[in-house]
Amino acid sequence: MQKGYQLEFFMEQNERQGRTPLYEWLIEAARERGIAGATAFLGSMGFGEHRKVHSAHFFELLDQPVEVTMIASEEAANELINYLIQEKVKLFYVKVPVEYGRIGE
Repeated sequence: MQKGYQLEFFMEQNERQGRTPLYEWLIEAARERGIAGATAFLGSMGFGEHRKVHSAHFFELLDQPVEVTMIASEEAANELINYLIQEKVKLFYVKVPVEYGRIGE
């Protein structure tokens, strides 16, 4: 069993870093820093600090909430967060200590 962090990042589907959707850019940034895996989840509805409701209604599909989650070592988690700060990325995140491993190996 290993110890590390679960990182969860929250954004809207229409947010971008340059010309790339932010959730795609974030997953690629994590991969480039050696994080073993990351997944983006589309949410049906949610709201954030500005209390505006974001949803997956037909006319608001690009307003849909997205969560990117990953498990990383302490070093990789800190490296990714520092890179996001350096790149001036604006998003909300949660960093929770976890134990992780694989079963059946």
